[in-house]
Amino acid sequence: MPTDPAPATTAHPGQRPGAGRFAPSPSGDLHLGNLRTALLAWLFARSTGREFLMRVEDLDRVKKGAAERQLEDLAAIGLGWDPPVVWQSQRLARYETAIARLTEADLTYECFCTRKEIQQAVTAPHGPMGAYPGTCRNLTESERQRWRDEGRSAALRLRADRTEFTVTDLLLGEYRGAVDDLVLRRGDGTPAYNLAVVVDDADQGIDQVVRGDDLLPSTPRQAYLATLLGLPVPAYAHVPLVLNTSGQRLAKRDGAVTLRDRTALGESPRHVLSALAASLGYDGATTSADVLERFRPENLPKEPWRLDPDGLLQPSWCP
Repeated sequence: MPTDPAPATTAHPGQRPGAGRFAPSPSGDLHLGNLRTALLAWLFARSTGREFLMRVEDLDRVKKGAAERQLEDLAAIGLGWDPPVVWQSQRLARYETAIARLTEADLTYECFCTRKEIQQAVTAPHGPMGAYPGTCRNLTESERQRWRDEGRSAALRLRADRTEFTVTDLLLGEYRGAVDDLVLRRGDGTPAYNLAVVVDDADQGIDQVVRGDDLLPSTPRQAYLATLLGLPVPAYAHVPLVLNTSGQRLAKRDGAVTLRDRTALGESPRHVLSALAASLGYDGATTSADVLERFRPENLPKEPWRLDPDGLLQPSWCP
């Protein structure tokens, strides 16, 4: 994929430029909310002289051909990226190296809890909602062996030494959120998302992460994990989501919400890009370069975009 035009600014002489990224999971086609977030990530990166990288997070739900279609759709609306595309499934050894470092520092332990047991535990009055309460943190070796003998597979968790961590968001300011003994490796041996994303961002030189604000609660965990691994914490910008007419997060079940859906209705990728740009306050923009020229992060809408797929405008200025 060729890169798009040179960014507006460049790094200082001798300094390696940073990078932003978009990292979709290949579970299906991107909907308009995903494309809007990708556009924002591209705008933040290109407007600050950063590379824009693409990473396919294919450790979990993978639908055949989905990643290729996602990349085609991003290119169709004018979002170029700097090669190569990185696939998480090809980076397993790097995750295991990070886990080994944490284990050598006595910062991991085996967890035999089932999902149901964890859900029941976190609803107890003493347990913060969504935080793992440390049920397996202090098991003895004989207790761990008993669970193994019963056929339970063990996930590997971080032994956190704090319950909160503060990050600074470019749009939202300081955010202090919960930190718990997060999973590093699942019971089936798959590296967990929170570990993989931290390792990948540092390894790729990504120092700017733009993503949906639904992921803000996980950010303190990731930033804290980065500090334990001696890795830099990127600058974050969590952007409002796209919601349906009922105020719920947009999903494919909401109708014609993917680029392919819209093109099947007679809209061009330029129509879709223009609608996304208008939702950000850039009416009349018809290309990604148009939006980039006008982009000012301080003027971005603070509220979610409520989208009615049946009423999506087809601007007359688009061919």
